[in-house]
Amino acid sequence: MFRKILIANRGEIAVRIIRACRELGVRSVAVYSTADKNSLHAQIADEAVCIGPPATKDSYLNMNAIIQAAVNTGAQAIHPGFGFLSENAEFARLCEKNNIVFIGPSYKSIEMLGDKAAAKETMAAAGVPVIPGSKGAVSSLDDARAVAEKAGYPVLVKASAGGGGRGIRRVEAPEELENQITAAQQEAKNFFGDASVYIEKFLINPHHVEIQIIADTHGNYIYLGERDCSMQRRNQKVLEECPSPIVNEELRRRMGEAAVTAARQCGYYNAGTIEFLVDEEKNFYFMEMNTRIQVEHPITEEVTGFDLVKAQIRVAAGEELGVAQEDIRLNGHAIECRINAENPELDFRPSPGTIKSLYVPGGPGIRIDSAVYQGYTITPFYDSMISKLIAHGANRDEAIMKMKWALSEFIVEGVETNIDFQLELIKRPEFKNGCYDNGFLNRYMEVRKNK
Repeated sequence: MFRKILIANRGEIAVRIIRACRELGVRSVAVYSTADKNSLHAQIADEAVCIGPPATKDSYLNMNAIIQAAVNTGAQAIHPGFGFLSENAEFARLCEKNNIVFIGPSYKSIEMLGDKAAAKETMAAAGVPVIPGSKGAVSSLDDARAVAEKAGYPVLVKASAGGGGRGIRRVEAPEELENQITAAQQEAKNFFGDASVYIEKFLINPHHVEIQIIADTHGNYIYLGERDCSMQRRNQKVLEECPSPIVNEELRRRMGEAAVTAARQCGYYNAGTIEFLVDEEKNFYFMEMNTRIQVEHPITEEVTGFDLVKAQIRVAAGEELGVAQEDIRLNGHAIECRINAENPELDFRPSPGTIKSLYVPGGPGIRIDSAVYQGYTITPFYDSMISKLIAHGANRDEAIMKMKWALSEFIVEGVETNIDFQLELIKRPEFKNGCYDNGFLNRYMEVRKNK
């Protein structure tokens, strides 16, 4: 086991990793920007190193500064969390070059799966169902037209190096294709430095269901059930639940086995998530693989009792998983609501500011993953997440009931939040009945706006 790990991240995920390090008896090193000098993760880590000014390019994306901090503090490994450098193959390679263990997959796997179009080709070759569309990035407008015609409109134009809902355009008819490709390419270039795009069939009202896998370096692979992430606004996840209300045991097994097949095909190890779209006939199609821990990992932990972050660290240290697929059981139901400093009535505009008063809910089955405290200032430089609120119950109805009361008790003063909006969603009959899909929230917001 490592003696010391540097956490190349901030906020609640940095705090989560520091706590996992404590449980493993490993010393932790936090890095922080000048804007985060009073952050919780910098205060509770065993050591903390300032790596630059507020701009992410000068701090949390500054690979050389982070590597130097690891070298100076004697950290043997780096945990990247999610976002920032977590899926950056160059950073993983730089860690290896400096004899620092990257707590995640190999840089080769990140490269293979980071290009969404190439990943889709890899999955198709492995026999994993994929959405009809182009084989890799489209090379020209004529190529794009031919692919779209064969797949059938509507189609999606998607950035090959994309993520987080960026670089995606829906095309309803042939005459829209050229303009939407240009727009997607421009956004892809701006956000990812790569203008390549691919095309796939747009599935009507699918569910977004992802499978959590973890593998060690000894050839052991397991999947830990699924998470339903269909409650999305503009391709951004709002709340998630585990297990999915539309998945039965047989479908779970088939999706889980396909996910493991996908990971094996790439020689993948450590934690990863294979994201699928599931249509109304319960056909599932590979969408992408995230080569990192996910924001919504706590609901899998609550239902399986499996600590994913500690497992990541153990796998990176060369240990075996120590569990087999038959050991994994789903216990009850869990829901996660992302509590953000934003105003839903003003198109979810971020609301930076100082938290003047804070009361967080508790009780059996309630978990809070957060890095804020009373007096903490949410800056405009980073994402606006305040906390992740997780409710775990013996069944879905109980989890929903617990989440309702937890949201009702959650008090944050000093900044605007989406707490009331989350409570509104939890109470919707579509959610209660599990009858929501990827497009539900966008449709609901249009209706809500026009009232």
